[in-house]
Amino acid sequence: MLWESPVCRVVRVADPNYPGFCRVIWTAHIREMTDLDAGERRSLMDVVFAVEGVIRSLFAPDKINLASFGNVVPHVHWHVIPRWQEDRHFPEPIWGTVQREGRPGAPTVDDATLADALSRALGGSTQ
Repeated sequence: MLWESPVCRVVRVADPNYPGFCRVIWTAHIREMTDLDAGERRSLMDVVFAVEGVIRSLFAPDKINLASFGNVVPHVHWHVIPRWQEDRHFPEPIWGTVQREGRPGAPTVDDATLADALSRALGGSTQ
C-alpha cells in the first residue's frame, strides 16, 4: 500500500515491464462509477489524477493510460499505467499482443519514494 484514505487506497502493481504502474481502489464494494455520488466520484478522480501526475514526474513516461474495466473484479478501481514507446506492448494496450521484448529505460523509484510523493500530492492522507 502506497497511500490510503478512508475512501480509497493506492497500490503499486508489481510488473517489472511497467515500472510505476499503480491501481487506485475504492474502499467500499461498489460495482460502477455511477453508483458513487458526485462528491465521491470527484474525490476518486482527484486521486487518480494525482497518481498520474506523480507517475509522470517520477518516471517520465511517454504516455499515461487510465483504465477502469471491472470485468474480472467487479469493484471500482482505476489502473494508472505509465507507457513508453519501447515498452513491450506500445502502442497496443498492455493486455494486448506483445509487440517487442524488453523493458523501458525508466528510472528506478522505490516504494518509499513513490509513497512520499503521493502523500505530498494528496495532502498527506496516508495509512
